[in-house]
This record gives sequence, C-alpha cells and structure tokens, in this order.
Amino acid sequence: MRLSALLESGDSRNLGLRLLTGEAGLGRRVRGVMTTDLRDPSRYLRGGELVLTGLAWWRGPEDSEPFVRVLAEAGVTALAAGEAEFGSVPEDLAAACARHGLPLFAVAEEVAFAEITEHVLRRVSGERAGDLAAVVERHRRLMAAGPAGAGPRAVLDLLASDLDLRAWLLSATGRPVAAPHPERLPRGLGAERAAPRLTAARAGRRGPYRGVGDGVVHSLSPVPAGPDDVRGTPLTDWLLAVRADARDWPAQRVDLLEGVARLIAAERERGDAARAVPRRLAREVLDLLASGAPPAEIAARLRVAAPVLVPGLPDPPCVRWQVVVARLEWPDAGPATSTGAAGRGLLEELLTDVPAPGAGAAVAHGGGEAVALVPVPPAGEASGDGGGGRGVLNAETVLGPGRDVLAAGLGGDGRLTLGVSAAVPSADGLRGALEEARHALRVAAARPGRVSGAGHDELASHVLLLPFVPDDVRRAFTARLLEPLRAYDRRHRAELVPTLEAFLAADGPWTRCAARLHLHVNTLRYRIGRVERLTGRDLTRLEDKVDFFLALRMG
Repeated sequence: MRLSALLESGDSRNLGLRLLTGEAGLGRRVRGVMTTDLRDPSRYLRGGELVLTGLAWWRGPEDSEPFVRVLAEAGVTALAAGEAEFGSVPEDLAAACARHGLPLFAVAEEVAFAEITEHVLRRVSGERAGDLAAVVERHRRLMAAGPAGAGPRAVLDLLASDLDLRAWLLSATGRPVAAPHPERLPRGLGAERAAPRLTAARAGRRGPYRGVGDGVVHSLSPVPAGPDDVRGTPLTDWLLAVRADARDWPAQRVDLLEGVARLIAAERERGDAARAVPRRLAREVLDLLASGAPPAEIAARLRVAAPVLVPGLPDPPCVRWQVVVARLEWPDAGPATSTGAAGRGLLEELLTDVPAPGAGAAVAHGGGEAVALVPVPPAGEASGDGGGGRGVLNAETVLGPGRDVLAAGLGGDGRLTLGVSAAVPSADGLRGALEEARHALRVAAARPGRVSGAGHDELASHVLLLPFVPDDVRRAFTARLLEPLRAYDRRHRAELVPTLEAFLAADGPWTRCAARLHLHVNTLRYRIGRVERLTGRDLTRLEDKVDFFLALRMG
C-alpha cells in the first residue's frame, strides 16, 4: 500500500494519525509494520516498514538524530510516534525526520498501535494478493502470445518490476539458475540452504521453506515438475527463493506464489524441450554402440552431435569425447525407466556448469542408468587448460562440492554412483570409453557412502582391484600385517603405523621422510627396524613394501 492511503478520507480520523513532516514521501510503499522502543532496532528492520514507537527510548533532544538515522539507513518508509508518553511528539524528532526525509506521523493517545498494525497488514496483504494474481495473469498472457516463452527470468523480472519483490531461481543443489537483472544471489541461499531443503522435502514437509540470505529472511518454494515428468525426485527440482517471510502471508497469497512457481515450471519444460535433440543423438550413438555398428557410422553421428553441443566448431569438428555413467537407486524405486530418467535429469544438472562455456552434454537413459557424451573441445575452442584442450573430467569435478547436498536429497535409503571415462579422440575408442565408465561405476558402487564416484584416473591403479577383494580376505590380510604394529602403538604410543605410512610415501630418502615427521633420522631408522622385527618383513624388498602399502589402503 502507498503511505498516502493512511491519510485517505476516514483512515486518518479512524486511526488517529496526523502527518507532521514528510509530505513529499507519501508516495512510498508500505510493506509491513514494526513496533519498537529500542534505541537501535536496525537488526529487526528489513526496509519498507511503518515503524510505530511509544518514545520510551527518548530521554532528550540528543536521542532523536541517531534513532532517525538508523531508520533512514534501514530503508524504513515512515515513522509514527505516539503522543501518550509526552502529550505531543518532540520537536527535535520532527526536525531529525525532516533532515533525513523520513515522513513522521503523530498517533493520538487514545489509539492503540494494534489497531494501526492490523489495518496496515490487512491492506498490504490484500493489495499484494491482488498484485500477485495480476502478475500470474499477465504472464499467462505472455506465454500465450507466441510459441515460445520468455524464460524463467521473465517471471522474476515481473515480480521485481511490478511488485518490488526480489526472487531468485536455484537448482536443487543450490546452483543459481536465474535472477532478476542485475541482482546477485544473497549469501547463504545457495548450497547452504539446499541440503536442509532437500532433507525437509524427503521428510514430506510442504514448502515454502524458510532460509536466510545476507541476514534477511527468504521463503523457498519448490518448482513442481510437469505432469508428464518422470524424474520423480527432489534432486531434480528447482527452487524459487523470494525475499519475504511467507509465514506471515495469508493462505491466498501463498497459493498465488505457488502459481508463479507453476509458471516457472512451464518455462522449464520449454527449456527441457531444447534438450530433445542432444538426448536423441546420445540415444542413437548408444544404440549404435550396443548393436556393434562400425566406427564410421558412429563417427557420422558424432559429427552431427559436436556442433550441437559446442557451437562454433570448425568443419569437420575436432573434439575428444568422454563418457559419464550414473545410476540413481532406491530400494523401493519404481521401474528402471523411472530411475533412469531421474538419473538423466540429475546428470544433466551436474554437468550444467562442468563443460566449457558454451558447451553442453548429450545425456540419454536406459536400463536404469544415465549415460552422458561430453565433448572435450581442443585448445582455443573453449576454455583451455594450458595445453591439449580443456581439462578432462573426473568424478570429483562432476560431483563437485555438493556431495552433502546430494546425500540429503537421497535420504537414508537412496544411492548415487557415477563413473567417468578418459577422453578418446575418435569414434574408434568410444565403445571402450563406455565400458571404462561402466567399470568405474562398478568401482564406485563397491565403495561405502550414499554418493560415490570413480574415474579413469583410478582404473590404472591397484585401487581398481581393492573393492573386489572379499571382506574376510581383506580383514585377514590387514590384521596379519598391521595388528602387531597397532597393538605395539597402543601399549607404547610409538606411532609405528603413521611412521610406516610416511616412509612408504617418501619412497626412499631417509632424511626427507625424517624431516616430514619432524624426527631425527636415527629415530626413523629405529622405528622402521621395529616394524620389521614385529612383522618379520624386510622393507628393503619391493614385495614387502607393496604388501604394507596395500594393507594400509585396505585397513
């Protein structure tokens, strides 16, 4: 509501309000009401409030200036001061408000602040609900005006321009998807809020959810999937974050905000339609690989896919290819088609920011798994890595820092495993890359944790073999070699096991190893000798070194 509405015919008389100063500011919007008698209420102000005060903070003329300055800096719309305490509003308070351009009202002694609060909130809520309805209708017309929508950002810009309501669109993992120009995402609303929100969604709690960004309360509402969407997991949802506390909103207003979220969902479906071509190309390539088609036929499909995923490539395109395989599982999941589609949506989300700027990934699903073909452009065609083109992916770059967020979305019974191949220069190596990625997926599946990944960089190592050693064999092997050392360490606090690890990592130089451990070299030699005597092994022999190395990795 506009501040001038408080002085409309009937309102000022019923509310007992008189304008003392600030007529030029009557066009300002009131977004809420706050009652305070604190000298510095800044921590409780968000901007746009009508502040009511009984003047209990005022002890003399020197108090007015700092109080008004705090309100003005916080973006308060106006101040209303009660006359009950002193019979009238102090003149120095009116002067301070005039200096800061803050409208000041006097509240008659017989008027309760609760009456003003109830009146203003009723007007604000009613107007805002009507405004939201208008925005929903306006965007419906916008979408009906042509075959393509204006994108999610158009909805956010409408909220900002028409309602002065700031909102951001996030992925389930906290990645910014869209923002009103030129706003940045408030600190604390990204990945920090994603994990708690996913936990709440898995528990069946209905949004909006509460979050805090830059010290301001925001309401986070899930953006629902389309009626034909089979992704079926909060991990692939989007999230609408609005700078407001929806707990104070009437039900009608919350429902209308959910209508805005549905409009954004419709725009997302339009955007997903643009992925139909890369998805179809990926499916065709995988079908060719499965059927044993000759490399020339596969290469022809890749030549079509490369410029779609990396615009601006030369003809013929010169790219390497990587394969990423993901599997999303729940014990009570539906058919493999559903979990595969959910895995596809999640893999597309994880790869959104990973390929080079302007590049994309083609993702298909089938048999309960999602498979991505990721182009690796040569140097100069995308963001380079200082040689040979953009650095290839590994499991860590795909999963990123969002492991905890993903685990929260999976709940206690879900699991995400992921395998990444090395980059291959042509269609000749693509079948091997697919098998390599699936092999890495099996390595990841053998590891503990709800989110696990493995990559090509691990497959040429002994690490590849360790997950497939039976548990009883691993326990017996490590106990035979390491238990004598651990028992000795427990009795004497000798730190033989850490010393052995450092010795093997140093791979030879005694002085370097001693320096890392902050030991005298003679102390190091004594400890290694003790290890040999306790285990009957000789650490000058390669075989014994390898046995200790594997035992430490498995233990």
